[in-house]
Amino acid sequence: MNTLFDKIWDSHVVQSIPDGPQQLYIDRLYCHEVTSPQAFEGLRKRGIRPLRPSKVICMPDHNTPTHDQDKPIADPVSKAQVDALERNTREFGLTYYGMNTPDNGIIHVVGPEKGLSLPGMTIVCGDSHTSTHGAMGAVAFGIGTSEVEMVLSSQCILQSKPRSMRITVDGSLGKGVSAKDVALYIMSRITTSGATGYFVEYAGAVIEGMSMEGRLTLCNLSIEMGARGGFIAPDDTTFAYLKGKEFSPKGEDWDKAVAYWKTLRSGDDAVFDREILFHGEDIPPMITYGTNPGAGMPIDGTVPEDVPYMEFKAGERLLGHKVDYVFLGACTNGRIEDFRAFASVVKGHTKCPDVTAWLVPGSWAVHRQIVAEGLDKVLSEAGFEIRQPGCSACLAMNDDKVPAGKYCVSTSNRNFQGRQGPLSRTLLSSPLSAAAAAISGVVSDPRDFLPSPSNL
Repeated sequence: MNTLFDKIWDSHVVQSIPDGPQQLYIDRLYCHEVTSPQAFEGLRKRGIRPLRPSKVICMPDHNTPTHDQDKPIADPVSKAQVDALERNTREFGLTYYGMNTPDNGIIHVVGPEKGLSLPGMTIVCGDSHTSTHGAMGAVAFGIGTSEVEMVLSSQCILQSKPRSMRITVDGSLGKGVSAKDVALYIMSRITTSGATGYFVEYAGAVIEGMSMEGRLTLCNLSIEMGARGGFIAPDDTTFAYLKGKEFSPKGEDWDKAVAYWKTLRSGDDAVFDREILFHGEDIPPMITYGTNPGAGMPIDGTVPEDVPYMEFKAGERLLGHKVDYVFLGACTNGRIEDFRAFASVVKGHTKCPDVTAWLVPGSWAVHRQIVAEGLDKVLSEAGFEIRQPGCSACLAMNDDKVPAGKYCVSTSNRNFQGRQGPLSRTLLSSPLSAAAAAISGVVSDPRDFLPSPSNL
Protein backbone atom coordinates (compact mmCIF):
# COMPACT_ATOMS: atom_id res chain seq x y z
CA MET A 1 0.00 0.00 0.00
CA ASN A 2 1.33 3.44 -0.91
CA THR A 3 1.96 6.06 1.73
CA LEU A 4 -0.10 9.24 1.80
CA PHE A 5 2.92 11.06 0.40
CA ASP A 6 2.93 8.68 -2.57
CA LYS A 7 -0.78 9.25 -3.14
CA ILE A 8 -0.51 13.03 -3.28
CA TRP A 9 2.80 13.20 -5.13
CA ASP A 10 1.99 10.56 -7.75
CA SER A 11 -1.42 12.09 -8.49
CA HIS A 12 0.33 15.35 -9.43
CA VAL A 13 3.01 13.90 -11.72
CA VAL A 14 2.56 15.19 -15.27
CA GLN A 15 5.43 13.20 -16.73
CA SER A 16 8.62 11.51 -15.63
CA ILE A 17 12.02 11.89 -17.21
CA PRO A 18 13.88 8.55 -17.46
CA ASP A 19 16.67 8.53 -14.86
CA GLY A 20 15.77 12.13 -14.06
CA PRO A 21 13.29 14.32 -12.21
CA GLN A 22 9.52 14.33 -12.49
CA GLN A 23 7.34 17.15 -13.74
CA LEU A 24 5.02 17.90 -10.84
CA TYR A 25 1.83 19.99 -11.13
CA ILE A 26 1.53 22.66 -8.44
CA ASP A 27 -1.86 23.62 -6.99
CA ARG A 28 -0.75 26.75 -5.13
CA LEU A 29 2.21 29.11 -5.44
CA TYR A 30 2.85 31.64 -2.68
CA CYS A 31 5.14 34.60 -3.42
CA HIS A 32 6.70 37.11 -1.05
CA GLU A 33 9.01 40.02 -1.72
CA VAL A 34 12.39 38.36 -1.11
CA THR A 35 12.70 35.56 -3.66
CA SER A 36 10.25 36.70 -6.36
CA PRO A 37 11.81 39.77 -8.10
CA GLN A 38 14.22 37.75 -10.26
CA ALA A 39 11.44 35.31 -11.16
CA PHE A 40 9.18 38.09 -12.41
CA GLU A 41 12.08 39.65 -14.29
CA GLY A 42 12.62 36.29 -15.98
CA LEU A 43 9.01 36.28 -17.21
CA ARG A 44 9.44 39.82 -18.43
CA LYS A 45 12.57 39.00 -20.41
CA ARG A 46 10.90 35.99 -21.99
CA GLY A 47 7.78 37.94 -22.85
CA ILE A 48 5.42 35.54 -21.07
CA ARG A 49 2.84 35.76 -18.31
CA PRO A 50 1.86 33.42 -15.46
CA LEU A 51 0.02 30.40 -16.85
CA ARG A 52 -2.60 30.21 -14.08
CA PRO A 53 -2.64 33.50 -12.15
CA SER A 54 -5.56 32.38 -9.96
CA LYS A 55 -3.24 29.81 -8.37
CA VAL A 56 -0.75 32.46 -7.23
CA ILE A 57 -1.03 34.46 -3.99
CA CYS A 58 1.43 37.25 -3.15
CA MET A 59 2.15 39.28 -0.03
CA PRO A 60 5.10 41.04 1.62
CA ASP A 61 6.17 39.78 5.04
CA HIS A 62 9.96 39.51 5.54
CA ASN A 63 10.74 43.20 5.11
CA THR A 64 7.60 44.75 6.57
CA PRO A 65 8.10 46.84 9.73
CA THR A 66 5.98 45.88 12.72
CA HIS A 67 5.13 49.47 13.60
CA ASP A 68 3.84 52.49 11.67
CA GLN A 69 2.82 50.40 8.68
CA ASP A 70 0.67 53.29 7.49
CA LYS A 71 3.86 55.25 6.80
CA PRO A 72 6.47 54.69 4.06
CA ILE A 73 9.05 52.02 4.92
CA ALA A 74 12.14 53.81 6.20
CA ASP A 75 14.74 51.22 5.22
CA PRO A 76 15.50 51.73 1.50
CA VAL A 77 16.30 48.07 0.77
CA SER A 78 13.12 46.82 2.43
CA LYS A 79 11.05 49.48 0.70
CA ALA A 80 12.50 48.57 -2.69
CA GLN A 81 11.64 44.89 -2.27
CA VAL A 82 8.10 45.52 -1.04
CA ASP A 83 7.44 48.08 -3.78
CA ALA A 84 8.79 45.70 -6.43
CA LEU A 85 6.38 42.96 -5.36
CA GLU A 86 3.42 45.31 -5.61
CA ARG A 87 4.48 46.47 -9.08
CA ASN A 88 5.02 42.91 -10.30
CA THR A 89 1.68 41.64 -9.05
CA ARG A 90 -0.09 44.57 -10.67
CA GLU A 91 1.71 44.04 -13.99
CA PHE A 92 1.04 40.30 -14.07
CA GLY A 93 -2.50 40.39 -12.67
CA LEU A 94 -1.91 38.39 -9.48
CA THR A 95 -3.72 38.42 -6.14
CA TYR A 96 -1.86 40.73 -3.78
CA TYR A 97 -2.42 41.18 -0.05
CA GLY A 98 -0.50 44.37 0.60
CA MET A 99 1.04 45.65 3.80
CA ASN A 100 -1.41 47.15 6.31
CA THR A 101 -4.44 45.61 4.59
CA PRO A 102 -6.84 43.30 6.48
CA ASP A 103 -5.58 40.21 4.63
CA ASN A 104 -1.85 40.77 5.10
CA GLY A 105 0.49 38.87 7.37
CA ILE A 106 3.14 36.20 7.15
CA ILE A 107 2.38 34.17 4.06
CA HIS A 108 2.62 30.84 5.93
CA VAL A 109 0.10 32.06 8.50
CA VAL A 110 -2.35 33.65 6.06
CA GLY A 111 -2.54 30.68 3.65
CA PRO A 112 -4.05 28.20 6.12
CA GLU A 113 -6.23 30.74 7.96
CA LYS A 114 -7.93 31.79 4.70
CA GLY A 115 -8.44 28.22 3.46
CA LEU A 116 -6.04 28.74 0.56
CA SER A 117 -4.02 25.71 1.69
CA LEU A 118 -6.12 22.55 1.54
CA PRO A 119 -5.62 18.79 2.00
CA GLY A 120 -4.21 16.92 -0.98
CA MET A 121 -2.64 20.00 -2.56
CA THR A 122 0.89 20.52 -3.78
CA ILE A 123 2.08 23.90 -2.49
CA VAL A 124 5.35 25.75 -3.08
CA CYS A 125 6.91 29.09 -2.17
CA GLY A 126 10.38 30.58 -2.44
CA ASP A 127 10.82 30.09 1.31
CA SER A 128 12.05 27.01 3.16
CA HIS A 129 9.27 27.14 5.76
CA THR A 130 6.62 26.38 3.17
CA SER A 131 6.58 23.00 4.91
CA THR A 132 4.20 24.71 7.38
CA HIS A 133 1.26 24.06 5.04
CA GLY A 134 1.83 20.31 5.37
CA ALA A 135 -0.26 20.53 8.54
CA MET A 136 -3.28 20.73 6.26
CA GLY A 137 -2.45 17.35 4.74
CA ALA A 138 -0.69 18.90 1.75
CA VAL A 139 2.67 18.23 0.13
CA ALA A 140 4.31 21.63 0.64
CA PHE A 141 7.96 22.58 0.21
CA GLY A 142 10.25 25.51 -0.44
CA ILE A 143 11.79 26.23 -3.83
CA GLY A 144 14.47 28.49 -5.31
CA THR A 145 14.02 31.66 -7.34
CA SER A 146 14.49 29.95 -10.72
CA GLU A 147 11.89 27.40 -9.67
CA VAL A 148 9.48 30.20 -8.74
CA GLU A 149 9.81 31.40 -12.32
CA MET A 150 9.24 27.84 -13.53
CA VAL A 151 5.98 27.54 -11.59
CA LEU A 152 4.80 31.01 -12.61
CA SER A 153 5.31 30.18 -16.28
CA SER A 154 4.09 26.56 -16.36
CA GLN A 155 2.32 25.80 -13.05
CA CYS A 156 4.71 22.84 -12.86
CA ILE A 157 8.13 22.15 -11.40
CA LEU A 158 10.87 19.60 -12.02
CA GLN A 159 11.60 17.64 -8.86
CA SER A 160 13.17 14.36 -7.84
CA LYS A 161 10.80 12.45 -5.57
CA PRO A 162 12.03 12.36 -1.95
CA ARG A 163 12.01 9.21 0.14
CA SER A 164 9.32 8.76 2.80
CA MET A 165 9.73 8.79 6.58
CA ARG A 166 7.16 8.41 9.32
CA ILE A 167 7.81 9.91 12.74
CA THR A 168 5.34 8.58 15.31
CA VAL A 169 4.91 10.28 18.67
CA ASP A 170 2.73 8.13 20.90
CA GLY A 171 1.46 8.61 24.44
CA SER A 172 0.68 12.08 25.76
CA LEU A 173 2.47 15.33 26.57
CA GLY A 174 3.13 16.54 30.09
CA LYS A 175 2.55 19.86 31.78
CA GLY A 176 3.99 22.86 29.92
CA VAL A 177 4.97 20.85 26.83
CA SER A 178 3.87 22.19 23.45
CA ALA A 179 4.19 21.33 19.77
CA LYS A 180 7.30 23.53 19.65
CA ASP A 181 8.88 21.39 22.33
CA VAL A 182 8.00 18.25 20.37
CA ALA A 183 9.76 19.63 17.30
CA LEU A 184 12.85 20.77 19.23
CA TYR A 185 13.00 17.38 20.98
CA ILE A 186 12.83 15.45 17.71
CA MET A 187 15.59 17.61 16.24
CA SER A 188 17.76 17.15 19.31
CA ARG A 189 17.45 13.39 18.85
CA ILE A 190 17.87 12.97 15.09
CA THR A 191 19.95 16.15 14.43
CA THR A 192 19.40 18.83 11.80
CA SER A 193 20.39 16.41 9.04
CA GLY A 194 18.52 13.37 10.30
CA ALA A 195 15.68 13.70 7.78
CA THR A 196 17.71 14.87 4.79
CA GLY A 197 16.26 13.49 1.56
CA TYR A 198 12.95 12.55 3.15
CA PHE A 199 9.40 13.82 3.25
CA VAL A 200 8.12 13.25 6.78
CA GLU A 201 4.65 12.13 7.81
CA TYR A 202 3.90 12.76 11.49
CA ALA A 203 1.60 10.27 13.23
CA GLY A 204 0.65 8.93 16.64
CA ALA A 205 -1.55 9.92 19.55
CA VAL A 206 0.37 13.10 20.39
CA ILE A 207 0.06 14.35 16.80
CA GLU A 208 -3.62 13.42 16.59
CA GLY A 209 -4.24 15.34 19.80
CA MET A 210 -2.58 18.53 18.55
CA SER A 211 -4.61 21.54 17.50
CA MET A 212 -4.14 22.87 13.97
CA GLU A 213 -1.93 25.63 15.36
CA GLY A 214 0.28 23.02 16.98
CA ARG A 215 0.45 20.98 13.81
CA LEU A 216 1.39 24.07 11.81
CA THR A 217 4.25 24.71 14.24
CA LEU A 218 5.50 21.12 13.99
CA CYS A 219 5.36 21.00 10.19
CA ASN A 220 6.99 24.43 10.00
CA LEU A 221 10.09 23.03 11.70
CA SER A 222 10.40 19.93 9.48
CA ILE A 223 12.89 21.74 7.27
CA GLU A 224 15.13 22.31 10.30
CA MET A 225 15.90 18.60 10.56
CA GLY A 226 16.82 18.44 6.90
CA ALA A 227 13.50 17.16 5.57
CA ARG A 228 12.15 18.29 2.22
CA GLY A 229 8.88 18.82 4.03
CA GLY A 230 6.57 17.42 6.66
CA PHE A 231 2.84 16.79 6.78
CA ILE A 232 -0.01 15.28 8.78
CA ALA A 233 -2.92 13.28 7.41
CA PRO A 234 -6.12 15.35 7.48
CA ASP A 235 -8.72 14.39 10.09
CA ASP A 236 -11.70 15.85 11.92
CA THR A 237 -9.45 18.50 13.50
CA THR A 238 -8.39 19.60 10.01
CA PHE A 239 -11.95 19.67 8.69
CA ALA A 240 -13.25 21.66 11.67
CA TYR A 241 -10.46 24.20 11.19
CA LEU A 242 -11.14 24.61 7.47
CA LYS A 243 -14.93 24.70 7.57
CA GLY A 244 -16.20 28.18 6.78
CA LYS A 245 -12.81 29.58 5.80
CA GLU A 246 -12.94 32.18 3.02
CA PHE A 247 -11.53 29.93 0.30
CA SER A 248 -12.64 26.54 1.63
CA PRO A 249 -15.22 24.70 -0.48
CA LYS A 250 -18.84 25.53 0.32
CA GLY A 251 -22.13 23.60 0.32
CA GLU A 252 -22.10 20.41 -1.74
CA ASP A 253 -18.52 21.11 -2.75
CA TRP A 254 -17.56 20.98 0.92
CA ASP A 255 -19.20 17.58 1.38
CA LYS A 256 -17.44 16.24 -1.70
CA ALA A 257 -14.13 17.68 -0.59
CA VAL A 258 -14.36 16.13 2.89
CA ALA A 259 -15.29 12.77 1.40
CA TYR A 260 -12.11 12.93 -0.70
CA TRP A 261 -9.95 14.29 2.13
CA LYS A 262 -10.95 11.32 4.31
CA THR A 263 -9.21 9.03 1.80
CA LEU A 264 -5.93 10.87 2.27
CA ARG A 265 -4.30 8.44 4.66
CA SER A 266 -1.43 6.00 4.60
CA GLY A 267 -2.73 2.44 4.67
CA ASP A 268 -2.06 0.16 7.62
CA ASP A 269 0.34 -1.79 5.42
CA ALA A 270 2.06 1.28 3.93
CA VAL A 271 5.82 0.89 3.74
CA PHE A 272 8.04 3.85 4.63
CA ASP A 273 11.72 4.14 3.81
CA ARG A 274 12.37 4.96 7.46
CA GLU A 275 10.32 4.86 10.67
CA ILE A 276 11.11 6.58 13.98
CA LEU A 277 9.17 6.32 17.25
CA PHE A 278 9.13 8.76 20.16
CA HIS A 279 7.09 8.80 23.37
CA GLY A 280 5.28 11.96 24.47
CA GLU A 281 6.00 11.30 28.14
CA ASP A 282 9.75 11.62 27.42
CA ILE A 283 9.45 15.14 26.01
CA PRO A 284 10.12 18.07 28.39
CA PRO A 285 9.92 21.82 27.77
CA MET A 286 12.93 22.45 25.52
CA ILE A 287 15.36 25.28 24.83
CA THR A 288 18.30 25.55 22.44
CA TYR A 289 21.81 26.29 23.61
CA GLY A 290 23.72 26.31 20.30
CA THR A 291 23.63 27.79 16.83
CA ASN A 292 21.44 25.28 15.02
CA PRO A 293 17.90 24.18 15.89
CA GLY A 294 19.09 20.67 16.71
CA ALA A 295 21.21 21.96 19.59
CA GLY A 296 18.37 21.66 22.05
CA MET A 297 18.06 20.37 25.60
CA PRO A 298 15.53 20.15 28.44
CA ILE A 299 15.02 23.62 29.84
CA ASP A 300 16.09 22.35 33.27
CA GLY A 301 19.06 20.44 31.89
CA THR A 302 22.72 21.27 31.39
CA VAL A 303 24.59 22.36 28.27
CA PRO A 304 26.24 19.23 26.80
CA GLU A 305 29.16 20.96 25.07
CA ASP A 306 31.10 24.22 24.92
CA VAL A 307 29.52 26.78 22.58
CA PRO A 308 31.95 29.73 22.39
CA TYR A 309 29.67 31.89 20.23
CA MET A 310 26.91 31.62 22.81
CA GLU A 311 29.43 31.88 25.68
CA PHE A 312 28.12 28.64 27.18
CA LYS A 313 30.28 25.91 28.70
CA ALA A 314 29.57 22.21 29.04
CA GLY A 315 27.73 21.43 32.27
CA GLU A 316 26.26 24.93 32.58
CA ARG A 317 22.59 25.30 33.42
CA LEU A 318 20.57 27.82 31.42
CA LEU A 319 17.93 28.24 34.09
CA GLY A 320 18.55 31.64 35.62
CA HIS A 321 20.59 32.91 32.69
CA LYS A 322 19.87 36.60 32.00
CA VAL A 323 17.60 37.35 29.07
CA ASP A 324 17.66 40.68 27.20
CA TYR A 325 14.98 40.15 24.53
CA VAL A 326 11.91 37.96 24.08
CA PHE A 327 10.27 37.42 20.70
CA LEU A 328 6.83 35.88 20.28
CA GLY A 329 5.87 35.45 16.63
CA ALA A 330 7.10 34.20 13.23
CA CYS A 331 5.48 31.62 10.98
CA THR A 332 6.43 29.14 13.72
CA ASN A 333 4.54 30.63 16.67
CA GLY A 334 2.62 33.72 15.56
CA ARG A 335 -0.89 32.24 15.72
CA ILE A 336 -3.76 32.85 18.12
CA GLU A 337 -3.02 29.79 20.22
CA ASP A 338 0.53 31.04 20.77
CA PHE A 339 -0.76 34.36 22.10
CA ARG A 340 -3.23 32.54 24.33
CA ALA A 341 -0.37 30.46 25.74
CA PHE A 342 1.83 33.51 26.32
CA ALA A 343 -1.03 35.40 27.97
CA SER A 344 -1.85 32.43 30.23
CA VAL A 345 1.63 32.69 31.76
CA VAL A 346 1.98 36.47 32.07
CA LYS A 347 -1.53 37.11 33.39
CA GLY A 348 -1.26 38.61 36.85
CA HIS A 349 2.46 39.26 36.43
CA THR A 350 4.48 42.19 35.10
CA LYS A 351 7.06 42.23 32.34
CA CYS A 352 10.61 42.38 33.63
CA PRO A 353 11.78 45.97 33.02
CA ASP A 354 15.17 44.73 31.76
CA VAL A 355 13.57 42.70 28.96
CA THR A 356 12.59 44.11 25.57
CA ALA A 357 9.62 42.07 24.34
CA TRP A 358 8.36 41.94 20.77
CA LEU A 359 4.93 40.32 20.50
CA VAL A 360 4.14 40.10 16.79
CA PRO A 361 0.97 38.45 15.40
CA GLY A 362 1.41 36.37 12.28
CA SER A 363 -1.40 38.18 10.50
CA TRP A 364 -3.96 40.93 10.89
CA ALA A 365 -6.57 38.19 11.36
CA VAL A 366 -4.63 36.96 14.39
CA HIS A 367 -4.37 40.55 15.63
CA ARG A 368 -8.13 40.97 15.35
CA GLN A 369 -8.74 37.74 17.25
CA ILE A 370 -6.34 38.80 20.01
CA VAL A 371 -8.47 41.92 20.50
CA ALA A 372 -11.76 40.03 20.22
CA GLU A 373 -10.69 37.61 22.96
CA GLY A 374 -9.43 40.39 25.23
CA LEU A 375 -5.88 39.06 25.19
CA ASP A 376 -4.63 42.53 24.33
CA LYS A 377 -5.90 43.78 27.69
CA VAL A 378 -4.27 40.90 29.57
CA LEU A 379 -0.97 41.55 27.82
CA SER A 380 -1.19 45.32 28.23
CA GLU A 381 -1.88 45.01 31.97
CA ALA A 382 1.27 42.88 32.22
CA GLY A 383 3.29 45.57 30.43
CA PHE A 384 3.41 44.14 26.91
CA GLU A 385 2.66 45.85 23.60
CA ILE A 386 1.30 44.03 20.57
CA ARG A 387 3.06 45.02 17.36
CA GLN A 388 1.82 44.90 13.78
CA PRO A 389 2.10 41.69 11.72
CA GLY A 390 5.24 40.61 9.89
CA CYS A 391 8.19 38.21 10.08
CA SER A 392 9.80 40.63 12.56
CA ALA A 393 12.72 39.34 14.63
CA CYS A 394 12.72 35.90 13.04
CA LEU A 395 15.42 37.25 10.75
CA ALA A 396 17.34 40.50 10.47
CA MET A 397 15.61 41.81 7.34
CA ASN A 398 13.53 44.51 9.02
CA ASP A 399 13.77 46.94 11.94
CA ASP A 400 13.37 44.29 14.67
CA LYS A 401 17.01 43.30 15.18
CA VAL A 402 18.53 41.94 18.38
CA PRO A 403 21.70 43.92 19.25
CA ALA A 404 25.14 42.33 19.32
CA GLY A 405 25.87 40.26 22.40
CA LYS A 406 22.27 40.26 23.64
CA TYR A 407 20.37 37.08 24.44
CA CYS A 408 16.90 36.55 22.97
CA VAL A 409 14.47 33.81 23.95
CA SER A 410 12.65 33.40 20.67
CA THR A 411 9.69 31.39 19.39
CA SER A 412 11.02 31.55 15.82
CA ASN A 413 12.60 28.68 13.89
CA ARG A 414 16.32 29.35 13.55
CA ASN A 415 19.12 30.23 15.95
CA PHE A 416 21.95 30.57 13.41
CA GLN A 417 24.75 33.01 14.18
CA GLY A 418 23.47 36.51 13.43
CA ARG A 419 20.03 35.30 12.34
CA GLN A 420 18.28 37.85 14.56
CA GLY A 421 20.96 40.51 14.14
CA PRO A 422 24.77 40.64 13.86
CA LEU A 423 26.38 38.85 16.85
CA SER A 424 23.00 38.35 18.53
CA ARG A 425 22.43 35.16 20.53
CA THR A 426 19.21 33.19 20.12
CA LEU A 427 17.61 30.63 22.43
CA LEU A 428 14.67 28.92 20.71
CA SER A 429 11.73 27.99 22.89
CA SER A 430 7.96 27.62 23.08
CA PRO A 431 5.62 30.56 23.73
CA LEU A 432 5.17 29.31 27.31
CA SER A 433 8.91 29.40 27.98
CA ALA A 434 9.24 32.77 26.25
CA ALA A 435 6.52 34.19 28.48
CA ALA A 436 8.23 32.84 31.60
CA ALA A 437 11.48 34.52 30.55
CA ALA A 438 9.71 37.80 29.76
CA ILE A 439 8.34 38.21 33.27
CA SER A 440 11.29 36.76 35.19
CA GLY A 441 14.11 38.30 33.15
CA VAL A 442 15.94 34.98 33.06
CA VAL A 443 15.56 31.58 31.39
CA SER A 444 12.77 29.95 33.40
CA ASP A 445 10.86 26.69 33.44
CA PRO A 446 7.29 27.42 32.27
CA ARG A 447 5.97 24.64 34.50
CA ASP A 448 6.72 26.86 37.48
CA PHE A 449 4.17 29.37 36.17
CA LEU A 450 1.40 26.95 35.23
CA PRO A 451 -1.07 25.95 37.95
CA SER A 452 -2.34 22.87 36.14
CA PRO A 453 -1.31 20.53 33.28
CA SER A 454 -1.46 22.17 29.87
CA ASN A 455 -0.83 20.99 26.34
CA LEU A 456 -0.88 24.47 24.84
